[in-house]
Amino acid sequence: MNGKIVLISMSRRSILSLGLGAAVLPASLASGTQGPRLEVWKDATCGCCDGWVKHMKAAGFEATVHDVTDLQAVKAAHGVPDALQSCHTAVVDGYVVEGHVPAADVRRLLAERPRAKGLSAPGMPPSSPGMDIPGTPYEVVLFGAPGGDRVWARH
Repeated sequence: MNGKIVLISMSRRSILSLGLGAAVLPASLASGTQGPRLEVWKDATCGCCDGWVKHMKAAGFEATVHDVTDLQAVKAAHGVPDALQSCHTAVVDGYVVEGHVPAADVRRLLAERPRAKGLSAPGMPPSSPGMDIPGTPYEVVLFGAPGGDRVWARH
C-alpha cells in the first residue's frame, strides 16, 4: 500500500512539474531566448522599426539590431528589389525579411522553407506590426523564387 501511495504522489508531482514547465516555456519563448535569431538593419530614429522588432521578440524571435545610415547598401547586398523595399531589412535563417512582415508569416516561411530569397511587406502598410494603425489591408510577398514573386499572405 505504501508503494502505491508513493507512486501516486510521484505521479502527481510529475504532473505538477510538467504543468509548471509548460507555464514557463511560453515566457521563455516570449523573451526571445528560444526562438530563431533575427538580424535587423534599420535607421536609428525609426520608431516603427523598433515596434516591429518588439513584435518579433514578443513572438519568440531573438533580435540583433544594427542602426545604420545607409540602408540602401544593406538592401542591395541582400537582393531586395526596389519595388519591394520598406524601412528596414532583416535576415533570419538565410531568408531576407523586408519591412513589417508579421511574425506568423516568418514562422510559416521557416516551417515551409520555399526556394526563395525572402518575404516583403512593401512600403509601410499602416496596419502592419510596428505601424499598428488598423483597417488597411496589405499583402506580404514571397520574392526571389524560381517561379517569380507571389503573394504569400493577405492581411
